[in-house]
Amino acid sequence: MNAESRNEDFYKSMRENIRSWLANKGKGYKYADYLLFAPDLFHLLCRLALDKRVPAAQKAKLAGAIAYFISPIDLIPEAIVGPIGYVDDIALAAYVLNSIINSGHGEIAEEHWAGEDNLLSVIQRIIEVADSMVGSGMWKRIKQIVN
Repeated sequence: MNAESRNEDFYKSMRENIRSWLANKGKGYKYADYLLFAPDLFHLLCRLALDKRVPAAQKAKLAGAIAYFISPIDLIPEAIVGPIGYVDDIALAAYVLNSIINSGHGEIAEEHWAGEDNLLSVIQRIIEVADSMVGSGMWKRIKQIVN
């Protein structure tokens, strides 16, 4: 199985896990809208990492964010807390993608974005709530990981 197939399987599995978990929580769950961005953000990270127009330094950040998404061991582990554990992954992905867009690669990111909402508004919304979503201490750690 090649890397793209593994990423697609992870993407589908993540989407199903989140939808199932949210169905049990109800529509009023505070971060439901953000959790549903997780598969699209993961997909975008992978597509950008494979794009030859993205510089190696940016690909290193993308690879780190992808590894963080996939890793069972992170600041809020999905294996222990369920899909709510993706909030730190989402925050990290938004922070990395924001830096890539701000470095002049926004058009490339837009090309690969599979989400329904506008990419820039999604990233901005996530960054705006990241501090409350993951907690101030964790948000600072996430930004330190990227920088």
